[in-house]
Amino acid sequence: MKRLHAVVLFVLGFAAAGVFSGAVIADVTTTTSTATTTVATTTDASTTTTATTSSANTVPNGVRVAGVRVGGLPVADAVAAVQAAFDRDLAVFVDGKPVQLDPTSVATAYAATAVARARISEPGTNVKLAVAVHGPALRAWIAALAKRVATPAVDAALTFKHAKPVIKPAVNGRVLDQRKMRAGLIVALQSNSRLPVHFRTRAVKPSVPTGTFSAVIVINRELNRLYLFDETKLVRVFKVATGQSIYPTPTGTFHIVVKEKDPWWYPPTYDSWAKGLKPVPPGPDNPLGTRWMGLSVPGVGIHGTDEPASIGYSESHGCIRMQVPDAEWLFTKVQVGTTVYIV
Repeated sequence: MKRLHAVVLFVLGFAAAGVFSGAVIADVTTTTSTATTTVATTTDASTTTTATTSSANTVPNGVRVAGVRVGGLPVADAVAAVQAAFDRDLAVFVDGKPVQLDPTSVATAYAATAVARARISEPGTNVKLAVAVHGPALRAWIAALAKRVATPAVDAALTFKHAKPVIKPAVNGRVLDQRKMRAGLIVALQSNSRLPVHFRTRAVKPSVPTGTFSAVIVINRELNRLYLFDETKLVRVFKVATGQSIYPTPTGTFHIVVKEKDPWWYPPTYDSWAKGLKPVPPGPDNPLGTRWMGLSVPGVGIHGTDEPASIGYSESHGCIRMQVPDAEWLFTKVQVGTTVYIV
């Protein structure tokens, strides 16, 4: 009976041991499976992290910087592309003639800053490029160009050949509007545009324009003649009286500086022949007649006379005498500033 109990207990103990061993095997299997899953998860996480880092170092697709396509490029390549685009010469045309402007000599482009913004921009964005224009350098470049393209105005000129007027016509000059060019170049540089920019010089009028010498007087002392020209075209010829040999009419180029109707005559204090004479008011006995056209030489002028018989001879005290009606007609055809050439 005791032996039977011992056998039963032995069997029960062996069964319990088997159950316990099975539980241990199950636990080991579960632990191994969990470890494998953990390794797999870690490997996936590592792969994802690597892909994210690579994307962060490139510019999103479709992004531009000042019109330059940088989408999909690494940052360093994008910066180089933007800078290279900015460094290209800008074609500047003045009156159709080209000249090249090196942008790097007058401005600085902040390519790296623009690309940094591009990295965080949405696809399709065109990021603005910040450009600092160096005012003194740009002004110096424009000033040098303006000096090179400028042409000075040429005044009309009057000369005489064989006692006849010869007129050289006036020519307009050209000058560059430096302020307008500066504004246009700043816009082109800051927009990073390399389309040609065009400027035109403006005309500068001469100080003495063509037409200034519409009336020209030539007086020949030897012939006692006065010739009125419209520029180079002879209009009329008058007999006149010129100065005596002791009081000669001066020769040279002069201008009418004063015009007077019905003038007073005042005796010249520096001439002995007028000593004791008194001023004469306007009227038939006035030595100047009814018109006085004073020249740019003291005491000499073109005027009428109360001695019509002296016309055609050298009878005056230096002035140019005319018949009163002739002097009145001439008075209406000349202006202060009219050139008088006496030979």
